[in-house]
Amino acid sequence: MAPCLMCGVAGIFAYHYAANAISCTELSAMSRHMARRGPDASGEWFDPAERLGLVHRRLAIIDLADRASQPMTSADGRHVIVFNGEIYNHLALREALQKEGAEFKTQSDTEVLLHLYARCGEAMVARLRGMFAFAIYDTSARSLFLARDPYGIKPLYYSEDGWVFRFASQVKTLIAGGGVSRDRDPAGDVGFYLLGSVPEPYTCFREVRALPAGSTMLVDRAGAQVPQTYHRVASVYDAAEQNPGQRHDNPAAFADIALDSVRHHLAGDVEVGAFLSAGVDSAALVGLMRDAGARQIKTITIGFEEFANTSADETSHAAEIARFYGTHHVTRMVSRSEFEADLQPFFDAMDQPSIDGLNTWFAAKTARELGLKAVLSGLGGDELLGGYPSFRDIPRWVSALRVPSCIPLLGKGLRRLGKPLVERLRLHPKLAGLPEYGGSYAGAYLLKRGLYLPWELGEVLDRDTIEEGLRRLGPLKLIKAQLQGRSKRPFARIATLESSLYLRNQLLRDADWAGMAHSVEIRTPLVDSEVLKRSAQLDLRGIAGKTALARAPAQPLPQAVLDRPKTGFALPIAEWMQASPLGSLPARRKPSRHGWARDWSRIVHRQFP
Repeated sequence: MAPCLMCGVAGIFAYHYAANAISCTELSAMSRHMARRGPDASGEWFDPAERLGLVHRRLAIIDLADRASQPMTSADGRHVIVFNGEIYNHLALREALQKEGAEFKTQSDTEVLLHLYARCGEAMVARLRGMFAFAIYDTSARSLFLARDPYGIKPLYYSEDGWVFRFASQVKTLIAGGGVSRDRDPAGDVGFYLLGSVPEPYTCFREVRALPAGSTMLVDRAGAQVPQTYHRVASVYDAAEQNPGQRHDNPAAFADIALDSVRHHLAGDVEVGAFLSAGVDSAALVGLMRDAGARQIKTITIGFEEFANTSADETSHAAEIARFYGTHHVTRMVSRSEFEADLQPFFDAMDQPSIDGLNTWFAAKTARELGLKAVLSGLGGDELLGGYPSFRDIPRWVSALRVPSCIPLLGKGLRRLGKPLVERLRLHPKLAGLPEYGGSYAGAYLLKRGLYLPWELGEVLDRDTIEEGLRRLGPLKLIKAQLQGRSKRPFARIATLESSLYLRNQLLRDADWAGMAHSVEIRTPLVDSEVLKRSAQLDLRGIAGKTALARAPAQPLPQAVLDRPKTGFALPIAEWMQASPLGSLPARRKPSRHGWARDWSRIVHRQFP
């Protein structure tokens, strides 16, 4: 079996001939910073010429023997790899490689990657199914190859100064080494306040970039080449639309797709639990876990005393689902005192600013207390199956406002005229922006997901930061770029935007750092390139998609779960902020009239000086 290595990787490559030898002290500091990501083992490898160093932190889940430790070197000594993730189809790849003459010394998927790169080079990524971020050094060519999985489940960041290339699993790891500037990036600050998270490839630091999801990069003696994209969510929907003969309206086929993914995500030599809410996505996954052979499943639900006996309390409904599937269920009631005690460790662990992550933090903390190293999460179900209101609202806005938004200056003029009226009537400020932004998918998406809107940034940032940040970020261009393709179907467009922006930059990123802070691997069976490819051939919009998922387990979910109104996961942050020392806002800043998220975003932003 393959060692699942939900860990941390880092490296320094002094590629320029005139660059100084790499700093072992810097690399050691980077490794120490990632200790929580891999508490079970650590390893390092240095090029004899002191031009490159690699470090790895390991959270051992499968094949716990030292033979699978990293960095791992190929049998001929030419290639060295550090790898974070899991390759689901490693057995099929291993068999094919063995037929071609490859000889294996371990049962690890890490070794499969080494052999595959030796034979296929950069094209290897087209054959991988999994979640991964890895770097392979070719000692002969003196080149470094980096790759990241299609959805960007596993993070990978880098810094390039023209002499030395650095990479790591976390932004803060690069900063912790001391070799990368802490200068802020206005594009990251503006992106955070617009969307609630920093959109890749930007980070909150000017010298640090994210290797985009579904991309590879080669670094050689000339430096870092431009990242090459090998997978786009939009392209998957395009391919399905261009091959209508392969499309079919058989939602029952989704059961096989989902079960296959759950089976792959249960791989490991440790117990796998599950996060359980009252919704369809996580509940169906628990049922599919049983179908895949899991027994005595531990499930975890987070609740809050402030929400007791309200529609925001999911604990009783989740407990009913747990009884329905016979799981060992734990409900953790998070109190204000625990929130305050965990707040600074929470911010310390947060790798980039985000208005989310607290729920995952407490759920992962509970998982660790239960002795779990791995859990399944229902993340991605709404993006895949059309579960968000955005699938309904955005196409309506675009249809109704397409014409006025195309008239030069009309939308901006109406927004400026309408803004005072909206403020006087204490309506949501987004209403004023509908004529200007609502007529395009990019603009409507920014309205729907936006935390602050561009003309409101003056409430939280100075003018110079706003101007440079908006220029560098180009928010509407960034959103529109995700839609590159020929698909005109509204469902495909919204699914692409939600998967490529909200899911990737916020939900998956938060799941990674919040889970790793407690040395817990969070697996997402509904976020999988093979699931996306196969489900794109089906008609799984909205209710039909959720129904197909609910009926996927051999013991289908009760109809009451489907009929229950979608509430989303809520936290009593507004109540907690009133009593927390961190609840006081910066001087000259008034609390927002439009929900806790804006106030919370200011507190979060202050943690990244």
